[in-house]
Amino acid sequence: MNEYRVYGDMLSGNCYKVAMLLEFMGVPYDWQAVDVLAGFTQSTEFKQINANAKIPVLEVTHEESGDKEYLSESNAILNYLAEGSTFLPASGLPRGRVLQWQFFEQYSHEPYIAVARFIKLFLGLPAERKEEFASKQAGGRKALAVMDEQLSRTTYLVGESLTIADISLYAYTHVAADGGFDLTEYPNILAWIARVEALPNYLPMRARVAS
Repeated sequence: MNEYRVYGDMLSGNCYKVAMLLEFMGVPYDWQAVDVLAGFTQSTEFKQINANAKIPVLEVTHEESGDKEYLSESNAILNYLAEGSTFLPASGLPRGRVLQWQFFEQYSHEPYIAVARFIKLFLGLPAERKEEFASKQAGGRKALAVMDEQLSRTTYLVGESLTIADISLYAYTHVAADGGFDLTEYPNILAWIARVEALPNYLPMRARVAS
């Protein structure tokens, strides 16, 4: 079996989603905690594994050769890890719908909810960014409404079982209140969050530390 190491920050939804999947799959991995605010991702050392200077990064050590390869972008990592498992449909429309929700997460959800959370939680809502924070609210509420409507019809986002579509969107949705979003307005999302958290091997966001 290949060996995995994840470079990430557990308070980052994009990093957390990778740890979530690995825990759900029962796959062993090392967690290398990275402090983005301290500037490590901008170092020459880190840019050798990801020139884009962002986390998460998955380090894959191949079992037979011992060679190391690196993969970045959280949803790409999820798709790689989930291949051949129940967390990613093998083909057809179900697989397409997983990708649909992952693109939704990156383009219609994360730019609003995650950015609002960062401004408020990590930066303390500074005066010079209050206007930007306010501008994220309508887009975030729209994304949550789209999810809530889907979850009124299906147990999970792509049918009746958990997929990486759910993991992609759970990561920032369950902490949306940190960005000023009131999840009590979305009862189907709250029920979905409770279902995810009741699953075996569920990993809370703040539970993983450096290995």
